[in-house]
Amino acid sequence: MAKYLIEATYTADGAKGLLAEGGSKRKEAVEAAIRDMGAVVECFYYAFGERDLVVVVDAPDAISVAALNLQVAAAGGARTKTTALLTPQEIDQATQKAVSYRRPGG
Repeated sequence: MAKYLIEATYTADGAKGLLAEGGSKRKEAVEAAIRDMGAVVECFYYAFGERDLVVVVDAPDAISVAALNLQVAAAGGARTKTTALLTPQEIDQATQKAVSYRRPGG
């Protein structure tokens, strides 16, 4: 499984829903949605500042995470930003891959 960092910012309607449900009930709902896509929540935190919620997920594939993001966007309660996370060992593997690349103008 691959790890993904999902950061969410609540819309006004999403914040109203959080106020009505509370943080624990909302966490349960998010964890259930993530579990339904065959993934596992590694950590879940509320935050303040640019992001309202930070979740690290172990997911079976990028398509599952994309499906989750689409459902969240369609519901309209939050905007998400998702980042694929790589281990140091995965970066070691990436450094061993040959890539033919030329910078623009170079």
